[in-house]
Amino acid sequence: MQILFVDEFIRKFENESPLLIDSRSEGEYLHAHFPGAINIPLLNNEHRHLVGTEYKKNGREAAVLLGFKLAGPLFHEFIEKAKAHSENKEAMVYCWRGGMRSSIMSWILSMAGFKVTLLKGGYKSFRNFILEQFNNPKQLIIIGGHTGCGKTDILKALSKMGEQVIDLEDLAHHKGSAFGALGLPAQPSNEFFENKLGLLLNKIDDNKNLYLEAESHSIGRVKIPDLLFDRMQSAPLIEISSSREYRTKRIIKEYGSFPKSELAACTEKIRKRLGNLRLTEALEALEQNNFDVWVNILMDYYDKTYQFSLGERKPKTKILFEIKDEDQITEVAKQLLQSSGVFHKQAM
Repeated sequence: MQILFVDEFIRKFENESPLLIDSRSEGEYLHAHFPGAINIPLLNNEHRHLVGTEYKKNGREAAVLLGFKLAGPLFHEFIEKAKAHSENKEAMVYCWRGGMRSSIMSWILSMAGFKVTLLKGGYKSFRNFILEQFNNPKQLIIIGGHTGCGKTDILKALSKMGEQVIDLEDLAHHKGSAFGALGLPAQPSNEFFENKLGLLLNKIDDNKNLYLEAESHSIGRVKIPDLLFDRMQSAPLIEISSSREYRTKRIIKEYGSFPKSELAACTEKIRKRLGNLRLTEALEALEQNNFDVWVNILMDYYDKTYQFSLGERKPKTKILFEIKDEDQITEVAKQLLQSSGVFHKQAM
């Protein structure tokens, strides 16, 4: 059995893609885990509770004995599940602190012929590693602009050009507005969002620019880590400008196919911001399939929100690009790339 520190463990998993096993309980795993791991709990939720109670009442030795009594009959199931997910019988295992649960799971699998790697310090060491990533210096460049201007498409174009891009909204399964959850999977827990983001940041070359879209501190119900968000607020800003007509067409294209009942429910979420009169007008326009009016009422609110958030930023440098139609996306991305090449030198 091989035991690796967290940085080596992550590197091995990313380079070799072996079976990764989280041996904690179902509840711990569902809250958050190492992205890519499957759950084979040595002690399930009920068993973990029983062992914990036994420990408090009768001490460690009694708790360990009960743990073996509960888990022992399931050893064959652990092996069968691991075999079903691994053709080469190679596995990486972790528990909460790299202690008894992962050690026992590793022993079981080793006895079944698996080549096993154990994470020293367990999931706790992984979480500490993830949190450190938000404090590392990055050459951030933020892509901003009013709702519907095409910021996400700009990021995708930059990614296709080989630039370093992280799509925070994709990680969060949310587009950051009252309508942001439409058509997307359920959002991850905040901790799991951080885990996915931290692993991506770990791969970033700090000597090259990293492009992110301007976001609020929260994207739906997940929150951008404070350290990263503070750096985003002070990073150089590239603002994308588009006409209201162009943005209206883009928004209708993106959301117009959803059931009106869902669009109405999302519109209701910003009742306090719109006011009762404007909300009524928006809902009536939606009911009458007058999407232009509906979108323009919403844009009045979202444009004011964006202008407010712009005032909260502290960018040292700002460059403006205009998009008039879809065909310009790639060209604007190329122009943006040329300008951002010296962005951080200008900001120093």
